[in-house]
Amino acid sequence: MNGYFDHNATTPLHPAAREAWLRASEKHWHNPSSLYRDAGIASQQLESARERLGTLLGAEAERIVFTSGATESNNALMASFERVAISAIEHPSVRMARKALELPVNANGVVEPEAVKQMIEAKRPALVSVMAANNESGALQPWREIAAICREHDVLFHTDAAQWLGKLDAANLGECDFITGSAHKLGGTKGCGFLVLPAEDSRLNFMRGGPQEGGRRAGTENYPAVEAMVTALEAITPRLDEVERVQTQLRDDFITAIRARFENLRVISESASRLWNTVLMVMPAQQNLKWLTALSRRGFSISTGSACSSGKEGSSVVVSALGASAEELRRVVRISGGWETMAEDWLALAAAFGDAFEELSRGGRPQ
Repeated sequence: MNGYFDHNATTPLHPAAREAWLRASEKHWHNPSSLYRDAGIASQQLESARERLGTLLGAEAERIVFTSGATESNNALMASFERVAISAIEHPSVRMARKALELPVNANGVVEPEAVKQMIEAKRPALVSVMAANNESGALQPWREIAAICREHDVLFHTDAAQWLGKLDAANLGECDFITGSAHKLGGTKGCGFLVLPAEDSRLNFMRGGPQEGGRRAGTENYPAVEAMVTALEAITPRLDEVERVQTQLRDDFITAIRARFENLRVISESASRLWNTVLMVMPAQQNLKWLTALSRRGFSISTGSACSSGKEGSSVVVSALGASAEELRRVVRISGGWETMAEDWLALAAAFGDAFEELSRGGRPQ
């Protein structure tokens, strides 16, 4: 049984990524910025990975800057603009990086393109930032429509694609001016990610020192991690249509099974188009940390919301944006499966919720 249901926090290393990382670390461990032959080969391999990532994203390779992950990329981007509009459900690395104008979400936790248009016309932000897919609810945001509105009004647009990548096709993301992503969300290693910039944008120069990454981000390039990230995305992409078809049904079967046990269960963004792997629920009873602990004892790993804010009680950004009470926020749990999660894994989790409830009803005393 695979009891890991926290893929939106981080994913296991994809076998193809592991092989790529080991191969790159063994053969091309040299500093790509050095001048001798082996360093030159490492530099060529790095640029090849940049080209391949650009192909996957539908973006020119010269627009891509490799970073330590989406958090660094988002922070650097937010620090480069004075007037920014962001959605009410953005990741903390966007939301906490700069005081910003806030775009509301509808009852499904989705940003309405018309609201973006009205914000632009009324407030004239220099940058609009709306994530591609929400990390908590899985709700897909209309980023292509929003990007088009921003182009019409000569406003730059950014999408945090950390949750979209590795789950849905990324080929059209290059339509956005700025894209950010993290390797460990899609089967790569931690400490690696990227920022895609407009082709001629000279605004960002966010880590000073050496001339790496076109002078935008100093520091020795982590080619093995980059190679692992790109290889993982290449390995996953051809499977995505089939994975989405199968896993969406398994996710919905899980909801049916757990709702049969908990009639008053609330699934956030249930009516919206969502990631095939994600279920954000407000449980009818018991605090989320108690659910997490009881399920962990049964071999299941779930979350109370965003891993980047899970240290805060009642930390769900999405449920809070939808007007939930503090008491409801303490009952939020997030389930996020993976590419290889099986039907029996989903149904075993639903059964474990029932067993955990019996335990918690006895005061948290396992039998």
